[in-house]
Amino acid sequence: MTKFNCLVVDDEELARDLLENYIVRLPHLALLGKCRDPFEALDALSSQAVDLLFLDIQMPGMTGMEFLRTLKNKPLVVFTTAYSEFALESYNVDATDYLLKPFSFERFVQAVNKATDILALRKAAAAGPVALEPAVGAPVPKGFILVKSEHKVHRLRYEDISYVEGMREYVAYHTPQGRILSLNSLKSLEEELPSDQFLRIHKSYIVAVDRISAIEGNQVVIGKEKLPIGASYREVVMERLM
Repeated sequence: MTKFNCLVVDDEELARDLLENYIVRLPHLALLGKCRDPFEALDALSSQAVDLLFLDIQMPGMTGMEFLRTLKNKPLVVFTTAYSEFALESYNVDATDYLLKPFSFERFVQAVNKATDILALRKAAAAGPVALEPAVGAPVPKGFILVKSEHKVHRLRYEDISYVEGMREYVAYHTPQGRILSLNSLKSLEEELPSDQFLRIHKSYIVAVDRISAIEGNQVVIGKEKLPIGASYREVVMERLM
């Protein structure tokens, strides 16, 4: 079994211990250390390879957001915080997920699954490309695209895509049947997906227009999800939807 190396950074001892308890319950995670602040974490990151960082935001000396921006080679990051107001900002630093304290083991596992899916895709991509015809990710007639994910090629119909989430060099297609991760970029998909059916609302999101049920402040509602509207996209979004 492939193991992914984790590091915990939190100034609260109880929070560090809880994360340790959660991590050791998952056999595919290996806890490399628990750090009280970003300065300890810098030493840990410089001496060992870390795949996944569980990072608090409000810490003395340097916040988690500030710390993450200092890193050149960033591991995947799951923020762990008691402050919900940082949720939107976390999208701007490419966080994989955002856990609001106190969070359950079930919610923790959801965040881990999201991160390890991306890590597994990276490993598969590093093994070398697979020749496919037609090109994976390219739009084809009949209202669907072909999406390569974990050595499979999915025929994904436009009508089954609720929204697409950008994750650095990967994208996640969210469908009623679940999520499909693939190597691609939102910029490329924005050009490939039909503009009469899909709309870019944020640097990290493209949504299916007919799946939007409401607009709440600076967010669109799709099913049970609320997705942020980026400041630079707001005017276009409002013109399109209102």
